[in-house]
Amino acid sequence: MEEIPVYLFTGFMDSGKTTLIKETLFDNEFGSGAKTLIIQCEDGDIELDEKKLASINAKLVTLDKVEDITREKFHELHQQYLPDQVFIEYNGTWELAPLLELDVPDGWAIVQTLTTVDANTYEMYLNNMRSMMLEQFFISDVVIFNRCSEATDKGKFRRSVKAKNRKAQIVYERADGTIDENYEEELPYDMTQDFLDISDADYGIWFLDAMDNPKNYVGKTVKFLVLVYKPKGKLKSDVFVPGRFAMTCCVDDIQFIGMKCRYDKADSLEHRSWVWVTAEIKYEFAMEYKGKGPVLYATSVEPAEKPEDELVYFS
Repeated sequence: MEEIPVYLFTGFMDSGKTTLIKETLFDNEFGSGAKTLIIQCEDGDIELDEKKLASINAKLVTLDKVEDITREKFHELHQQYLPDQVFIEYNGTWELAPLLELDVPDGWAIVQTLTTVDANTYEMYLNNMRSMMLEQFFISDVVIFNRCSEATDKGKFRRSVKAKNRKAQIVYERADGTIDENYEEELPYDMTQDFLDISDADYGIWFLDAMDNPKNYVGKTVKFLVLVYKPKGKLKSDVFVPGRFAMTCCVDDIQFIGMKCRYDKADSLEHRSWVWVTAEIKYEFAMEYKGKGPVLYATSVEPAEKPEDELVYFS
């Protein structure tokens, strides 16, 4: 059976989901000629014109309640419209589980998830509806921060997404609808230097950037204060994972982040001990990454005192 691509649009009300769908279908002529079924789960300020949709062979169905997200309803819609492609504009306040766990009609497959975020209200939603926002980031392929201005802290926004989903592509859209394609995050350390002394305040930023852009760090030497991850029988004798517990947004989001490190005396290190690590960064295949990534080669591992604040942050 031929695959029927499903495009999932997530985000809170007035974040730009409907506008993105309109631009995709009308301005970009996406899937021109294909029978398109649009399943809309909330009404925002921007409306879809059903007569205009009919001109491009698209049909609109509105589902008002999360209870409508059922196997029976979706199979009914499939039989009624026999779509070639499906757009789902999901309600940002609904849990995603009912949709993601749904027994969808044969051939339906979510091929891309796009999340729209209003840069002006992002931090408010993150503070007040954190779990819903982070759930959307976790499954998203593309996160679009729209209505950005010169004052938008793009680096902070990027890190909050990448801390949850490193594979997500991030797009910054200005208030006039144009895309900021030249944005480069200003790092808090000097990348022109071969030696980087990474402070606690910069560890989260360094970790995300090194994982996203490992080739930029090849040949550089780094030094940082970390915990040793070396449980008995879990790693090879010459390997340990130096890392830190990091907090994305709140206590519930604390996670351990670290990199593979080769060290000829790794077997002598005590699990969860504090150390200063000095290491050269290489870019190579590692089973732990299921591909290529940054691998540390420690030249020095020295005992250290536990810091006053054991957590590091991504801000």
